[in-house]
Amino acid sequence: MKKTSLFDRLRQWDAASFDLTDALRPDQTPDERPRRPAWNPEAPVEPVARRQEKRFFRLYPILAALLLAALAFCLLIAVLGLPAFGAEDAPAHNEVMQRYLVRGLTETGAVNAVAGVILDYRAFDTLGESHVLFTAVVAVMILLLGTAGEPPAPHGERLSAKEDRDPVLTCTARVLVPIILLFGIYVILNGHLGPGGGFSGGAILGGGLILFVIGRGFAPLERYLSLRVFRTVTLLGLCFYSLAKCYSFYCGANHLETIFTTGTPGDVLSAGLILPLNIAVGIVVTCTMYGFYSMFRRGRI
Repeated sequence: MKKTSLFDRLRQWDAASFDLTDALRPDQTPDERPRRPAWNPEAPVEPVARRQEKRFFRLYPILAALLLAALAFCLLIAVLGLPAFGAEDAPAHNEVMQRYLVRGLTETGAVNAVAGVILDYRAFDTLGESHVLFTAVVAVMILLLGTAGEPPAPHGERLSAKEDRDPVLTCTARVLVPIILLFGIYVILNGHLGPGGGFSGGAILGGGLILFVIGRGFAPLERYLSLRVFRTVTLLGLCFYSLAKCYSFYCGANHLETIFTTGTPGDVLSAGLILPLNIAVGIVVTCTMYGFYSMFRRGRI
C-alpha cells in the first residue's frame, strides 16, 4: 500500500467513514463485511458509558495523589542518604575533585578544566545532553512539521517577501551576522583552551542564523540549510560523538591506548577528542536553535 493511500485510509477511519479492519479481510466482499455505525457527536451517551466516565474522574485524583506521594517518598529517601553539609567525607571533598584540578591538564590535555570535565571525564553525561536536544527537535518536528503536499504557513512565508522586511534590520543583519558567526566558530574551536565550547558556541551560531533569517528571510538560507541538510548534519554530529566516545570508553575500560593523543597543552590541535567533540556538540546546538525558530515561525524547516 502506498504512503499516500495509507494516509487517506487513516483520515477516512478517523472520520468514521472507513473501517480499518476492511484491509485485513480481502477475502470478503464489501456486503459481507460488518459495518460499525458512524459516530454521532449529538447522540445521547449510554448510562453505562456515563457511569464509567464518572468512575474514572473519581479515581483519577486518588491515583494521581498516590503517584505523587510515592515519588515524594523516593525523593525523601534519597535526600536522607545525602551526607551532612560540610562533612569531610562528602563527594565534593573527595579525591575526584583533586584529580580533576591537579591531573586534568596532564590526562586530558585541555587548558580549560571545565571542558576537560564535561567532554572527557564526564563525556557520557554530555552525550546524554546532546541526545536530549536531538529528541526535543524530533518532538517539535512531529508536532509542527507539516505533511507533504500541504501549503506552508502563510504567516511564516511573509518573511521571504521584500516588502515585509525592515531595511534597517536588513542592513544590521548584513553587518552583524558574519561577525556573530565568526565569533561562534572561534568560541567552539577555543573551547578546550579557554571559556567556550560547543554549547556556548552553538548558541551563538544559532542566534546568528536566526538574526539572518529575521533580516533577510528564509529563502537565502534554504539553499544551504534545507531539511535534508538539517537532518544529515544533526545525525552525523550525534553519530560521531557516540562512536568516538564509545571507542574512548572501550579503550579506557580495558586500559588501552587510544589513537587520539593529548598533544601539547595550549595548542589548537590538542586535548585529544575534546576539540572534535566540541564541534559535534556545536553543530547539534546550532541546528536545534535554528530548527526550533523555523518550525515555530513557519511550521517547517
